Amino acid sequence: MKKLVILFCFVGLLSFPLLAQDYPKAEIFGGYQFLHSEGENTNGWNASLTGNFNKYLGVTGDFGGAYETVDVLGTNVNVRAYTYTGGPVLNLNHEGTVNPFVHALFGGVHFTGSAPGFGSGSLNGFTMMYGGGADLKMSKLFALRGQVDWVYLRVSGVSSSKNVRLSTGIVLRF
Repeated sequence: MKKLVILFCFVGLLSFPLLAQDYPKAEIFGGYQFLHSEGENTNGWNASLTGNFNKYLGVTGDFGGAYETVDVLGTNVNVRAYTYTGGPVLNLNHEGTVNPFVHALFGGVHFTGSAPGFGSGSLNGFTMMYGGGADLKMSKLFALRGQVDWVYLRVSGVSSSKNVRLSTGIVLRF
């Protein structure tokens, strides 16, 4: 019994450093995105949720929407692209004022288009995003984020790899 009490005390003392870890367990990001896709420029929104396993490794779910109106044969066509991706994120400095990170995200893309007098349609496909950025810590709860991603799209057998997404916004850290 005495050995069991000593073991519990020893394990309890070893767990104190774990309580003092200074990294956010979860982060919520929301902001603006600019997507340059095969020569077309679109504006929209970007949001993500990240769960951190430790100060270096986490997993991210990323969602975005980009919107554009293009002129096709004298008709305005409204095009919308929604992405939903997820994957690992590697954090390089959670303790500092600037926290650089890299991620690899995989998922899907949903395109919709509509034109007056022609109706609407949609397509689904696969997307990958490789990139990263940096969070500028404003306080323990808030940070400002800037990020750049290379975006690969494959829809209906057609692939597009000349795509770049820029995002900026606010991060809530818990």
